[in-house]
Amino acid sequence: MLENAPILSYKHAGLTVEGYSRAAVQTYWRVPELKVCFDLGAHPWDFMSTPNCFISHTHLDHVAALPAYVARRRMMKMEPPTVYIPEYALDDVRRLLLIMQRLDRGRQTCNLVGVTAGQEIELSREHVVTVFEATHTIPAVGYVVWERRNKLKEEYHGLPGDKIRDLRLSGVAVTHEIRTPIVAYTGDTSPAGLDNYPPAFEAKILITEMSFVRAKHRREKIHKFGHMHLDDFIERADRFKNELIICGHFSTRYGTEEIRRVVERKLPENLRSRVKLWL
Repeated sequence: MLENAPILSYKHAGLTVEGYSRAAVQTYWRVPELKVCFDLGAHPWDFMSTPNCFISHTHLDHVAALPAYVARRRMMKMEPPTVYIPEYALDDVRRLLLIMQRLDRGRQTCNLVGVTAGQEIELSREHVVTVFEATHTIPAVGYVVWERRNKLKEEYHGLPGDKIRDLRLSGVAVTHEIRTPIVAYTGDTSPAGLDNYPPAFEAKILITEMSFVRAKHRREKIHKFGHMHLDDFIERADRFKNELIICGHFSTRYGTEEIRRVVERKLPENLRSRVKLWL
């Protein structure tokens, strides 16, 4: 792998979260086992192999490398990627790619799909993605990846296999779908983006932002600009049911040691053990 952009990596529950996020600099994440990436503020060479990208919003630190991602897949003779982007930005992003096509003299070929809150996207037979509204300075969305399994209905438990087979062949629905949220991604958002979509608190892995940590930074101003403060997490400590909470997108005003020191001192124990600071 060519390390042309920084990548941190962490494994949990059979999934690998990779990427980097720093406010106003660059944000990009991926979960290779699910064949998805979230945002493209920069583009590590290895991310090129991921065929599906979900964009939260169109600030440059989250979308600037989209043309590079599309062009590199074409250069390496890969299938065009599918890029999901907030519906309001669809036409402008399409124009952006066409402009890059003229400047680069290389085709910007991708499947560009507009999304809105409440939409459901079939990712594979085993996984589906739902879209929810984030609250930021421009329209933004978050995403939850769900694992889905078919489970035998309770009334058919104990029946011999051949009887279940016969029922299925006769058109009887003998199973029902069970969904489990496994990865939630908020992009940039104020706390309302989380509060208004409970599955984000329930996903096994939550990837989110904690842009500010200092006590003197006023939360009303932080929320106005669509971001979260450490104290927002502390207030919601009992709501987080996630096994792992990855916090990134820290302000460039902070050094790494200050972030660690403040967060580890203030977080309650029931939350501290599940929080991974992306530093």
